[in-house]
Amino acid sequence: MNSGILGDMDESDLPERQARITSRLIDSLYTEAMLLADEARSYFDDAGRGDRSTLEPFARVGFACESLKVTTRIMHIVAWLLTQRAIESGEIPNRNGRRPDRRLGHAQDSDQAVVVQLPEAAQKLINSSAELYARVKRLDEGGIETEVPQSPARALMGRLERGLSGGGSL
Repeated sequence: MNSGILGDMDESDLPERQARITSRLIDSLYTEAMLLADEARSYFDDAGRGDRSTLEPFARVGFACESLKVTTRIMHIVAWLLTQRAIESGEIPNRNGRRPDRRLGHAQDSDQAVVVQLPEAAQKLINSSAELYARVKRLDEGGIETEVPQSPARALMGRLERGLSGGGSL
């Protein structure tokens, strides 16, 4: 048995609060993200040029900003998924994979007032990237321990101390 010192534990010794993200899910999301990235690149670099040229100047600026937001969302998703693959393969220890700097990066929300002015194909890409980002964000948030659970022994000791000192009920 160990020395009983809780300080020797790290977060990898704690029970998981969620079901583990499977490699099959990671691979599926990665494929979806890469297909979306290719579709976005193709549209915003080539096919969307004609659509962009028909827009009013303000809408053209919005088109450019939204294309950058789509790209940012997708790149954050891909980076997060590659991190999950590295955790799954053991390249990154699970406890390091849950560090704040390994979380899904922040991506700016789209401005719906701008999006509705854009061509339908652009709207579809913007909405698809936002939806995929939201799904991955839910996975990311579910996999992060927000606070270390207190051991039952320490909780009982705290209750006893409060009870004996008159600071509260047992």
